[in-house]
Order: sequence, then C-alpha cells, then structure tokens
Amino acid sequence: MEERQQNLKGHKLNINARKTAMITGVNDVLSFDAGEVLLQTEQGILMIRGTDLHVNRLTLEKGEVDIDGKIDSLTYSDSTNYGKTAESIFGRLFK
Repeated sequence: MEERQQNLKGHKLNINARKTAMITGVNDVLSFDAGEVLLQTEQGILMIRGTDLHVNRLTLEKGEVDIDGKIDSLTYSDSTNYGKTAESIFGRLFK
C-alpha cells in the first residue's frame, strides 16, 4: 500500500465560491455535460454535480482542468471500483 502512495502524483482541488473549480492530478475526463463532470484523478474517480457546468480549460498533458458553473456536490470513489462505479453511473445516464 505504501508503494502505491509513493507512485501517486499530486492532486489538488480548489473551489472558489462554488462557482469555479481548478483541479490538478487529472488523468482523464470520462464524461461531462451541464449537470455533471466525471474525472479520473490520481486519487480516484471524482464526480462533480451542479448546474450550468462548463469545462473551460482542459490540459491532460499537465493533468489540469478548470470548471465553471454552480457546483452542488463533489463525490470521490475508489479507482479500484472504477468498473462497477462507472457502469452504474453510465447505466443511470442512458436509461
């Protein structure tokens, strides 16, 4: 477990007044729309929910994402459960 922790890059999440978010340590953008942004980060899957969400800046080479809109909630899930979590999220989206 300690070996895995040492291999992780930095991950930061800065939120300003629930209107903007600057996120580092992003490996991939799994999905996004005006109500939800789903990111794969160094610390697991991050789901950001809100209204009028926009991905303003996306630089996967640096692992950085900037998001604007009204942020209502942030939820992390373990990346080891990625298959199950992503399946249930995508299953709900496409029903």
